[in-house]
Amino acid sequence: MFFQRYYLECLSHASYMVADEKTKVAAVIDPRRDVDIYLNDAREQGFKIKHVILTHFHADFIAGHIELRDQAGAKIYLGKRAEAEFDFEALGDGSLITLGDVRLEAMETPGHTPEGITLLAFDSVSDGKNPYAIFTGDTLFLGDVGRPDLLASIGVTANELAEMLYDSLHHKLLKLPGKTLVYPAHGAGSMCGKSLSDEAVSTLDEQRRFNYALQPMAKADFIKMMVAEQPEAPAYFVHDAILNRKERPRLDTTMQKSMKPLDLEAVLSLQKSGGQILDVRPVNDFAGAHLLGSLNIGIDGRYATWAGTLLDKNHPILIIAEPERVEEAILRLGRIGFHNVKGYLNDGMEAIKDQSDLIRQTQRIIASDVRDLGSDVTLVDIRTENEWAEGHIDGSANIPLNQLVKRIEEVPASGRVIVHCQGGYRSMIAASFLEKEGRTNIIDLLGGYSAWEALKLPIRHS
Repeated sequence: MFFQRYYLECLSHASYMVADEKTKVAAVIDPRRDVDIYLNDAREQGFKIKHVILTHFHADFIAGHIELRDQAGAKIYLGKRAEAEFDFEALGDGSLITLGDVRLEAMETPGHTPEGITLLAFDSVSDGKNPYAIFTGDTLFLGDVGRPDLLASIGVTANELAEMLYDSLHHKLLKLPGKTLVYPAHGAGSMCGKSLSDEAVSTLDEQRRFNYALQPMAKADFIKMMVAEQPEAPAYFVHDAILNRKERPRLDTTMQKSMKPLDLEAVLSLQKSGGQILDVRPVNDFAGAHLLGSLNIGIDGRYATWAGTLLDKNHPILIIAEPERVEEAILRLGRIGFHNVKGYLNDGMEAIKDQSDLIRQTQRIIASDVRDLGSDVTLVDIRTENEWAEGHIDGSANIPLNQLVKRIEEVPASGRVIVHCQGGYRSMIAASFLEKEGRTNIIDLLGGYSAWEALKLPIRHS
């Protein structure tokens, strides 16, 4: 058996290639949308990618099944409860994909989604009876299990899915040999669960011992635990879950349409008619000078997640980036199904360096100077509710970044408003959003809560 794990840090996403070294037949499991990495590896190894399998319809990214079908001639496989616009082979309990001495066997494991499956990998040369590994998708993570609430808004309740998840875990997966290796589709940072590990692999025995969701408990208690305190999912999740079912354009096609250099006049014209200006440069560069009305989501952070949360997929997007980062910025939006990029500002900020009327700066302040501003100051902590509860600046208000759009009226329009997060990445997103919405009283706290805490300034715990 040939086996390769691919991990995409920005989406906390793991995909896999499994191949038979005798027959040279390969399968790719839960591929990302930019599939060159699989095609190149297959070419180097002399493999033919004949199979592409989705363990479920992913909500946090667009999978690369259409691309591998078209570019490698691979057949698409889904769980038998799946419904899709494209042709696929349905996999139920015991369905086999034979690569040679290596085979993949499907096990239906609904819970995160109704059509979810787990793939058991066997190598008949070493042990034809017991699986070497299982690819669990979003059913079982390391340290966690898949959240059951993402599809509640489109016809399946969270309680129904949690009940399915309990049965999939306790009556199916945990019946497999304890030494079986576990390879999930996501790691730490994913919003498809609560507390995922950053480890790449574990065993079923280890998960049985250390995974909180696999401890002995009544089904009713499990359901109650699974539907409680799940993080709010980004708005684009439903869009992606639906788009993964569709016969959609390939990434290279959408990229070709989006990679268009635009002069300043064209960008300003599109902005005036409702276009969204997305500046992906680092926080310090954006704060120093940026185009009036632009939103900063730095490409070196959780770029796709926050872009999918704050941008409108139905309105044009214009990119401002350093020239060498333009293609990456557009590609990473394509990974989450945002096909509405109309181009990028040619030459980036160089194009407006002499247009002082179009350039704005974001006010910033260091923690030790906040007390000197006087009493007419509001501190807005845009971290998550859990982060805020663990420790926050005394007197601050908590408006999580993913709620800022709908709660903007809670941000005072007068006085000084200091926004902060843990270290400064998210707070500049918030500051730029508020400035874009016409607020002129916004100040970003340099270093965020970490800087405040390091100076031993007043904090509280909830």
